[in-house]
Amino acid sequence: MHEVERVTITEAAKEVIDKLRAQHGQLMFHQSGGCCDGSQPMCFEEGEFKVGDSDVLLGEVYGCKFYMARDQYEYWKHTQLMLDVTPGRGSSFSLEIPMGVRFHIRSRVFTEQEMEQLPDL
Repeated sequence: MHEVERVTITEAAKEVIDKLRAQHGQLMFHQSGGCCDGSQPMCFEEGEFKVGDSDVLLGEVYGCKFYMARDQYEYWKHTQLMLDVTPGRGSSFSLEIPMGVRFHIRSRVFTEQEMEQLPDL
């Protein structure tokens, strides 16, 4: 049986991650519910963003750990996230900002069957 993924990625986002890895090494993502581009996933060098009990590890996407604030996860736990990029400069500290692009999330609601296959977090 194919395992359902909580986070997927587009080819365009993979290309940006490849460029960032060449410059910064291993990366991680954090999706917060904050005020500064709160719906924008933030990309950091692995370990640069301190995660704690208030964060949930959703899984890995293209070799990068992807975390979400626990309170936001409660709203989004029924959705699959797709990491993508879009042209334009975000107003965050995310590593891709100087490239003139920003990561963003597309989402869809899991089917009932998919929900049954998801591991508990």
